[in-house]
Amino acid sequence: MKRKVIRGAMALFILLAMVITQSISVSAAASKFVTSVNTTSKVVALTFDDGADGANTNKILDILAKNNVKATFFLTGSGANNHPQYIKNIAAKGHQLGNHSYTHPDFTKLTATQMKSELDRTEALIKSLTGKTTKPIFRAPFGAMNSTVLSGVGASGYGYTIQWNIDTVDWKGLTASQINTKVQTNIKPGSIVLMHTGAGAPGTPLALPTMISQLKAKGYKFVTISQLLAYQNTSTNKTYTVKSGDTLYSIARTYGVTVSALAAANNITNYSLIYVGQVLIIPGTTVTPPTTTVKYTVKSGDTLYKIATMYNTTVAKIAAANNIANVNSIYVGQVLVIPGTTVTPPTTTVKYTVKSGDTLYKIATMYNTTVAKIAAANNITNVSLISVGQVLTIPK
Repeated sequence: MKRKVIRGAMALFILLAMVITQSISVSAAASKFVTSVNTTSKVVALTFDDGADGANTNKILDILAKNNVKATFFLTGSGANNHPQYIKNIAAKGHQLGNHSYTHPDFTKLTATQMKSELDRTEALIKSLTGKTTKPIFRAPFGAMNSTVLSGVGASGYGYTIQWNIDTVDWKGLTASQINTKVQTNIKPGSIVLMHTGAGAPGTPLALPTMISQLKAKGYKFVTISQLLAYQNTSTNKTYTVKSGDTLYSIARTYGVTVSALAAANNITNYSLIYVGQVLIIPGTTVTPPTTTVKYTVKSGDTLYKIATMYNTTVAKIAAANNIANVNSIYVGQVLVIPGTTVTPPTTTVKYTVKSGDTLYKIATMYNTTVAKIAAANNITNVSLISVGQVLTIPK
């Protein structure tokens, strides 16, 4: 009898472990891939990648301080080891810190465990030097990126993978004038500018004073990446991972956009050069905030949670706005006021047919949404139960 009890307890423990593990894997959201921010405000984020030598770090810090500009520095563990005082100086000046890995490897060639090690080692070192975290922002070495990397990075606590829309290519030894021209020519509200602190980019500290002065004259405000993300307007932009046989033309046709718009959104100069696993941003139309209060008519199968998820608000806020005392008591045909709504419901919905090997987490990552939102939009109570051929509504 005692053995049966022990076996039963062990079986229960294993079952609980499986449930907990599954819950963790479902909730680990992929990192969001950001090249710029969709806004009409004239804001720009200057970002600097700090490599092994960081030769120009202090020069750059002095220029930023003189111009009252805060920037974002993506730090490597190897660089922090080589010049720890420079890293302390960056933090002391009030700039934002991001993770740029420890040894600067190509993350598309690493396992999830190796990615985590690279990120965790750098985070631990930077925290020990500055007392500050690099989370939640990461920049991929070489800009090498695919959906596997986004999943691995997200699971390690980095919610945003920060790319850029203006590459100064300063590491090639460009002159100050060439660097500044690249920025002034391509600047737009919400831009992210890529520069470097190393000796290989001697033109960067020379370019900065003029660059900052000219951008200020154009009305631009300088912000950190976290500040920039707060300016993000809601849009219909999605990401798409390139598959074998894809072309820019076929992808553009699938999403109803032009090849040139697709290329511009992803800084692609040669339309023939895309690669399997490459993550592309699909440019969409900015959703205009409604001029009147949005109302929603309850339909069969609706719950307050489902409606709140649909409108990116909370059950409590909807309940308060409609004097609902019991959040489980709503009825078909009831008209609800949606509080704090900034977007109108999309006029069209994206449909996806489940394929062999799909999971809700995989599909959510593909469409840059969450498992919870897809489950709510499709009345799925068990997120592990989807079937091949099932047609899912993908909420925008």
